[in-house]
Amino acid sequence: MNTPSDEQLVAYLDNELDREQRSQLDSAIADDPLLSLRVQWLSRSSLPYKAAYDELAQQAPLERLQARLDGIASPEHPGLSRRWFIGAAAATLVAGGVLADRLLLGWQAQQDHNWRELVGDYMALYVPQTLDHLPADEASQRAQLRTVDARLGLSLAPATLRLPGAEFKRAQMLEYDGVPIAQITYLDARHGPMALCVTRSNSGSQPLAHERRHAMNVVYWTEREHAWMLIGHNPAPELEVLARHLIERLSA
Repeated sequence: MNTPSDEQLVAYLDNELDREQRSQLDSAIADDPLLSLRVQWLSRSSLPYKAAYDELAQQAPLERLQARLDGIASPEHPGLSRRWFIGAAAATLVAGGVLADRLLLGWQAQQDHNWRELVGDYMALYVPQTLDHLPADEASQRAQLRTVDARLGLSLAPATLRLPGAEFKRAQMLEYDGVPIAQITYLDARHGPMALCVTRSNSGSQPLAHERRHAMNVVYWTEREHAWMLIGHNPAPELEVLARHLIERLSA
């Protein structure tokens, strides 16, 4: 079968496909590790739409909003699937502008968090053998970075991205739900796989912050139109030093 879209995979996860379509996808997922990983990402990173709506709806004109939502709900699907709730939230844009704005702002903050969770899920699968066989010539790196630059509006060079104690191994584009994410992977001599990742952001500039994901340390920040993160098994203070090294080079 053709490569399924994220919408088809969400329908698969929501059990909204017929038996034949589900059987085809079951076979495709079993045969394609990358497709299986996409399904895992979609399954693990579902936004809590209903919870967000319930919390904010306490301040809404409930009778008027409920009447509008009741007009949307399908009698064949009384349950709240992810796609159903997206439709309900869209209707709320008409019913209550202030509520909708606050709901969408909450979603945006959750998405800023979720893209790092997705990267953490992906990096948890890496071992040194994942990277040590990859070519590390500068011509290949420049070609890979040109793809990143074109998708994200950046201007990156191998020399800018070099890190002490770590070998630049690969730059590649990933995509989640239509959102492009660049992953620049390194093999650290002492701590193993490490990655610098970047996606577009409208959150404005934000300083360095730390978190832990899948037993790895993360340093993340935003700079104008892009959100960045550096993730690896390096100790947190060491990772911050590397992040500051990158920031200085990227802003030069």
